[in-house]
Amino acid sequence: MPSDALTARCYCGASRLTLDKPPITVAYCHCSDCRRWTGAPVAAFAAVDRADVIDQLPDAFRAVPTVERWTCPTCHAPLGAAFDYLPGQVYVPVGIIDQVEQLAPAMHSHAQSALPWLHIADDLPRAGGSARGALNSASE
Repeated sequence: MPSDALTARCYCGASRLTLDKPPITVAYCHCSDCRRWTGAPVAAFAAVDRADVIDQLPDAFRAVPTVERWTCPTCHAPLGAAFDYLPGQVYVPVGIIDQVEQLAPAMHSHAQSALPWLHIADDLPRAGGSARGALNSASE
């Protein structure tokens, strides 16, 4: 993980984040909600402490009761998501982080929902479901 601050920005550059600490973890997510939200066949997120980014994010919305999401008010690009079962964490899409090359994922979550034609050849742990245990313990 990088030791220096990370910076992130949306597609248009109107929304920016500064992450002063390294991410708690970085993970792929194969669930259909994250695919739909990011528009990608698999999403990858950096988990950060909510307290470190919440003041930098615009107003949130909830399309489902258990997930809070933030998008740029100008271009509507994804900026972050928080899941009720992962308290205190915000998941920032790694694609908006300027130093993305330093953020290799450490695991796959919702692997049972992976698209059958997508083959990521790695030996990372794969959780069939949410991986909440591993993701929560990463923040301890």
